[in-house]
Amino acid sequence: MVLLAGLGWAPSHATSLRACDPPDKLTAEQKDKIFSFGAVIKAELDKSGQRLALISRAGLDLGRFGVRYSHAGFSLKHSPETPWAVRQLYYACDEKQPHIFDQGMLGFLLGMNEPTLGYVSVVLLPEADAAELERAALDKRQALQLLGATYSANAYAFSQRYQNCNQWVVEVLAAARGRLLEGAEGAASGGGPPGGAGALRERAQAWLLGQGYVPSVIDVGWRPLMWATAFVPWLNNDDHPAEDQAQALYRVSMPAAIESFLRAQVPGAQRLEFCHTQQHVVVRRGWQPIAEGCVPEADDTVIALN
Repeated sequence: MVLLAGLGWAPSHATSLRACDPPDKLTAEQKDKIFSFGAVIKAELDKSGQRLALISRAGLDLGRFGVRYSHAGFSLKHSPETPWAVRQLYYACDEKQPHIFDQGMLGFLLGMNEPTLGYVSVVLLPEADAAELERAALDKRQALQLLGATYSANAYAFSQRYQNCNQWVVEVLAAARGRLLEGAEGAASGGGPPGGAGALRERAQAWLLGQGYVPSVIDVGWRPLMWATAFVPWLNNDDHPAEDQAQALYRVSMPAAIESFLRAQVPGAQRLEFCHTQQHVVVRRGWQPIAEGCVPEADDTVIALN
């Protein structure tokens, strides 16, 4: 998910910050490292005994906003694509439309910002909770009922005007846990964003608010930077409350907010964090984040990369 990377840079860099730029070409060695990284993640998912995981990757560098993870989806063992492929909201730049997209693990990891230093976070749920969410995520017809018609990377978490990739994830989660999809079978229409999506999204957001969901707060730091959204088609301000705009704040669904919500909502939720350098992969079990630079601690698993 592309959020506010452009707002923290000087105008001279603007051409490198378009959401639709093709990814930088990777060397064969870099692809091999990422392939090995993906194999470690899939092996850990297999060992977990679960069939679904919330998975997040470090996409664009949003470190200046205190954000490591920018894009989340559902990694599904029984995906129709390949085992542990990621079902996610994908913004088709040419069409200027959001879609639900299944992507194999390697393709998902190739979307990381830095090929020589990558981070992935995984949250695993107890079996009953995971099965409930798996049913919702695997049912593409139901998933489409929560697909908003208009994409905005910095979509306000409690408005139906726009939607970003992480907002779709947390709304699917809300619909599953709140049983909001029951009785809504007739809402979807055709193969695009359904006409009944607004009402179901409103219910999902109301459920999230009632359950204490707190979106990530992105402090832009200087209100004039927010005006730059007028020149970026995938950023918008008109769904954000006036008081937040006055303080140069965005309240947006990001992976960290979804993880915190699951941790509070689901007793027994477990987190795994993975990172890789050119030399090694680190596997961390627990909610304490890995240090910047992929520096392991005593209880971490370290796997050498050849």
